[in-house]
Amino acid sequence: MGNMKLNLKIWRQAGPKAKGEMKTYPVNDVSEDMSFLEMLDILNDDLVRKGDEPIAFDHDCREGICGMCSLFIDGEAHGPGRGITTCQLHMRKFKDGDTIHVEPWRAQAFPVIKDLVVDRGSFDRIQAAGGFVSVNTSGNLVDGNALPISKPDSDTAFDAATCIGCGACVASCPNSSAMLFVSAKVSQLSLLPQGRPEAKMRALNMVEQMDKEGFGSCSAIGACEVECPKGISLEHIARLNREYLVASVTKE
Repeated sequence: MGNMKLNLKIWRQAGPKAKGEMKTYPVNDVSEDMSFLEMLDILNDDLVRKGDEPIAFDHDCREGICGMCSLFIDGEAHGPGRGITTCQLHMRKFKDGDTIHVEPWRAQAFPVIKDLVVDRGSFDRIQAAGGFVSVNTSGNLVDGNALPISKPDSDTAFDAATCIGCGACVASCPNSSAMLFVSAKVSQLSLLPQGRPEAKMRALNMVEQMDKEGFGSCSAIGACEVECPKGISLEHIARLNREYLVASVTKE
């Protein structure tokens, strides 16, 4: 298959308070072996040569680990494909002559900084509200293998811990809910003995902070699980609801 010619309709916005609009850019000589971000690199190189402002977009590891590459492509978080982030999306998913729409995450809690870059500091503040365990690090650390943990619990906790905080769950949800993200962070700790002493505080504080940030409520639509690049299960939301209910009725 030869190289493709594509038309990109990309959201351009100069700043958080500026009015944005979709602009059309033609891109030539796109190889099917390129990643989506490499294709955007080529477009930006072309724009710079012409003296135009390059398109701002988030990226870091380009290996599907960091969760930075948050793009809404043709109406889907991270584009067509399942279990991958934008940086793992290859251009073989598209055809010659396609028109591709590229937008940032759309959520009140994710304000646009510039073009395709959004501020996901709300996730950091939710994590800081309770997504941790308090341990004594005075030189008396206990070996991790000294605590017996059942295989099902450790596997489920590990599955939850694979969340990379990209925000695809929020972008995919009609309510802009962050419940899948919060539930993953709660689950990975509540299933382990190290996380039980602060379990009640964690559930209450993280949900409270989520509400303060302006995220919507979960109505169990399930779009978040479908679009999540790490396949985080809705079962974690059920676990968070149980943790929150228990903490609410038993708090002092």
